[in-house]
Amino acid sequence: MSYLVLARKYRPRNFTEMVGQEHVVQALTNALVQQRLHHAYLFTGTRGVGKTTVSRILAKSLNCQGADGQGGITAEPCGVCQACRDIDAGRFVDYTELDAASNRGVDEVQSLLEQAVYKPVQGRFKVFMIDEVHMLTNTAFNAMLKTLEEPPEYLKFVLATTDPQKVPVTVLSRCLQFNLRPMAPETVFEHLTQVLAAEQLSAEPLALRLLARAARGSMRDALSLTDQAIAFGNGQLQEAGVRQMLGSVDRSHVLQLIRALAEGDGATVVNQVNALRLQGVSAAATLEDMAMLLQRMAVMQMVPSMAHDGEDPDTQGLADLAAAMPAEETQLLYSLCLHGRTELGLAPDEYAALTMVLLRLLAFKPAAGTAEKKSPLTRPSARPSASDRPPPWEDWPDTTDYADQESLASAQAVAAPNSPALRALPVREAPEPSSRLDMPRAAAPAAVQATPEGDVWMAVVQGLLDQETITALVRELALQSQLLGRDGVQWQLRVERETLNHAASRERLQAALLAAGHGDVKLHIEIGPVSDSPARRLAVKAAEKMLAAQELIQNDPLVQAMVRDFGAKIVPGSIQLI
Repeated sequence: MSYLVLARKYRPRNFTEMVGQEHVVQALTNALVQQRLHHAYLFTGTRGVGKTTVSRILAKSLNCQGADGQGGITAEPCGVCQACRDIDAGRFVDYTELDAASNRGVDEVQSLLEQAVYKPVQGRFKVFMIDEVHMLTNTAFNAMLKTLEEPPEYLKFVLATTDPQKVPVTVLSRCLQFNLRPMAPETVFEHLTQVLAAEQLSAEPLALRLLARAARGSMRDALSLTDQAIAFGNGQLQEAGVRQMLGSVDRSHVLQLIRALAEGDGATVVNQVNALRLQGVSAAATLEDMAMLLQRMAVMQMVPSMAHDGEDPDTQGLADLAAAMPAEETQLLYSLCLHGRTELGLAPDEYAALTMVLLRLLAFKPAAGTAEKKSPLTRPSARPSASDRPPPWEDWPDTTDYADQESLASAQAVAAPNSPALRALPVREAPEPSSRLDMPRAAAPAAVQATPEGDVWMAVVQGLLDQETITALVRELALQSQLLGRDGVQWQLRVERETLNHAASRERLQAALLAAGHGDVKLHIEIGPVSDSPARRLAVKAAEKMLAAQELIQNDPLVQAMVRDFGAKIVPGSIQLI
């Protein structure tokens, strides 16, 4: 006897065997029990969630004759009468399945509708099931509208689709619609456990969890993967074999990557990525697994009581990482992993792209010297007290005209946070309001030493910005670099920051220059001091405009009158260029 695949062998034959679609089962069961039957049903959902299965069970419920041949419409088809057995075998004459993916024209639909005028031959109802109905042409949809709206009392339509947005609203309005949801991984895991127990096959729980997760909500895919895993493992389902078959990354590698990122250890990150390259593990699968673990870490950080999973051996390791990594870094890394998957296909080497995605978090970490150094795997036991926090007026601009250095030192001692002692300040009379407006000045931008090559590069970069052909890191590379010289198509640039000198950014900038008509330019980038970059030139222009705006405000008669009469002051930072 030929082998029957698990997806067909364990296809549910009644509503009680359906898994993960309780909302649909309940609605259909109640309708059958009360015999409040609609003439057209539309089942939607992704592949392998049970659309065709529900259609066949519904057809059996409508046509079941009972084990004694005296049955009627029921929510529990017997499965042994001639109608039930014929529908399961696909030979019931009054149950017709039409695959709209290969029979999408008006002629096929009209041929089906021609059978609607004839009463059932064997059963109680004729059931027309059209699978992937969204593939029908507009003419075919129009041909079936009238019959779909007012079919004979013995005819039921069942439509199934994975893309309901493509079904015309004129069809949707004539149907009772049910959305079959993707299966939860835990639901798939439990069902696979029951199937393998019935097959008398041993399986490691972690292997089944990998299969349940890889199925992505489809029970049919889960059973098909299980068939493949049984063949791969020669009847044994072990975690290592299933992981190798799926090409998924070992959890230990993912945990080590996250730990290295929490500790700011870039060398370990690069070494781990190289190890994944040697093992042939997919970079996309690595980011996917990292995102899943980071999601659990985020739950542990925000809602610790809901994050415990006693059956997962990685729970304690995740808890340690959740305590080690700040919540904002967890959120940032999760976002980088999600968006990084779209970048893998753009890079010539997916592992180099994976390295860049992970190192991006380290680039955004705060500088080591800006805060007190702490062990990377320890967290503060309590939030800073109110006395440890800087006073809210600490960052206000100091506009007091101190008479001597002693008064200035005294004021600085009072303003300093965590000061051990306070010194008395001399009482001074408030000066009379003056019409002169003392406005805080922004720090002057770095000086620009203009060069002829700088003029050329400024014009080139400005053109790229106007055309919006460079963005993100490529835009920063162009703005922050200085053109040192040109030798034909060889252009020499210099940047101050090593983080801007990436091969991918350089290649995209070269492509933008080529598209802008500058030829097949080859950029060579060195690291060093920059004195004439587009960014510095733009900063100088912006500073000049801001200075002019401040002078304009200061010399305004109305502003001077308000200063003179009411002691008004300009709020620092409130002047914005338009």
